[in-house]
Amino acid sequence: MTISVYPEYPFQSHFHTIGSHRLHYLDEGQGPVIIMVHGNPTWSFYYRRLITLLSRENRVIAIDHLGCGLSDKPQGYDYCLQNHMNNLSSLVHQLDITSYSLVVHDWGGAIGMGLAAENPLAVEKVMVLNTAAFRSQRIPFRISVCRWPLIGEFLVRALNGFAGPAVFMAVRKKMPREIADAYLAPYDSWKNRVAVAAFVKDIPLSPTHPSYQTLVRVEQGLEILQELKPPMMICWGGRDFCFNNHFYDEWCRRFPEAENHYFTDSGHYILEDAFGEIAPLGQKFFHHSNQS
Repeated sequence: MTISVYPEYPFQSHFHTIGSHRLHYLDEGQGPVIIMVHGNPTWSFYYRRLITLLSRENRVIAIDHLGCGLSDKPQGYDYCLQNHMNNLSSLVHQLDITSYSLVVHDWGGAIGMGLAAENPLAVEKVMVLNTAAFRSQRIPFRISVCRWPLIGEFLVRALNGFAGPAVFMAVRKKMPREIADAYLAPYDSWKNRVAVAAFVKDIPLSPTHPSYQTLVRVEQGLEILQELKPPMMICWGGRDFCFNNHFYDEWCRRFPEAENHYFTDSGHYILEDAFGEIAPLGQKFFHHSNQS
């Protein structure tokens, strides 16, 4: 095991084998389990300060999806929603985790809620951060361009036209250089951006998309959670060009009893823009899991 040299990321690396590939994850602290699921084009680094905070009283598991972060980046792999869900499920079963809370962001919403759909009774609490886990046909033009045949993959993989701009487009507060560099470090070449491009292509906007029915099943899992009503906290950045108020309103409609916190001047990377405000909210929200 090695200790990371990334800033604010003093965690020990762990690896889980998926076929012939290594999936990287963090496993910090002791207590009730919290699983943090990142999206595209981030990695577990996105959760670094939340991990440090919550691992004081909880066991925090933060995954790097295959193709992302410090995980292997196989070139011929099928980076579809179902496989990402399967990989997370495989890790959870390997670690013998039978109950857990979730923190989800971006694509982590669909992947994490896909895990929850397997056994909704295992879910203790959910923290939602600018994400979706339900169907929508809304997509910003700047993202749809990255899905175009030929030119889209060239933009994302050759020109770093997705991960690169995210370090300033997904925030309202300028990132320190070393933090932006850490976000981008795992995605430093054509080969290493393979999953970044695949995530963009895998957005299921119509019933003919290969991942559409998978997302339908995730959405059905949400309906079960609506009935079970595990505690949910929604923290939302109001200046998100992708996951905008349409998605926030949909979460609020589906989970009317959720604790809602709307940050008007924060962007998509809400943990960068509003961590100071979110930290005490998260600490309080997850602290109660230690009283059971």
